[in-house]
Amino acid sequence: MGEKIRMGRALAVVCLLAGLVAAAVPASADVRIVGGTRASTQDYPYAVYLAQQDGFQFCGGTLATSEKVVTAAHCVKGEQETPGNVYVVAGRDDKKATNAGVMVQVRHIWVHPSYTDALKGHDVAVLTLSKRMNANYAPLPIATPDDQWAYEPNTMATILGWGRTSSGGQTSQYLLRADVPLVSDESCKQSFGKFNPASMVCAGYAQGGIDGCQGDSGGPMVAHGRLLGISSWGEGCALANKPGVYTRVMAYYKEIMEQLRSTPRLGTLVG
Repeated sequence: MGEKIRMGRALAVVCLLAGLVAAAVPASADVRIVGGTRASTQDYPYAVYLAQQDGFQFCGGTLATSEKVVTAAHCVKGEQETPGNVYVVAGRDDKKATNAGVMVQVRHIWVHPSYTDALKGHDVAVLTLSKRMNANYAPLPIATPDDQWAYEPNTMATILGWGRTSSGGQTSQYLLRADVPLVSDESCKQSFGKFNPASMVCAGYAQGGIDGCQGDSGGPMVAHGRLLGISSWGEGCALANKPGVYTRVMAYYKEIMEQLRSTPRLGTLVG
């Protein structure tokens, strides 16, 4: 099971296996909040992370309903037949504070049927939880086809995660956040030949310094009170002229909403 896909300088696959039997992550895996600051799930109750049964965190996610989590396809590709291997942790700022928040087993994993490689797009998945979250864990609305205006270049967006604080460094014990500007499609295409504006959006500073990194994959990019992006791939972490690449949620609104509405509410509340 991989973390977020990020490419190294040689564009090599940098895939960390989370100890679960899963397909190898294509491309690269890096995305933690480099240059970020401490954040609280009280302020961002929709921010969750994906973990193994032993609590090892390998990706991020966004609570979209009381029982559904949106994340990156590359985080869970290969686990559809064994969804119980994956857990969602909510309300836990400190990964070591095992008495805080809740840890809920996943009962179903949907991966976009066209997904093969994050660099080709369709890097989106929806997890159905085995129990329903209570009102303490407020979901975040997703961007709709009418929200093109929200993707204007230089719009400031918030990214969140528990990933590495530097490329190849240690993952963060705590939830971190950072604000980054959306980058124009033209500029992002200059940075990445494989960038596809129909399914991807970039965010970051030209000088670098602030970005996601390994372990932030699947986590949210938020602006205007909406989930605009899912942390997907990039080259290194926080490099100059190498912004983070995120799944353009608006482009997958129909498919995501079908999954969010696909099952009845569960009777059990947790939290």
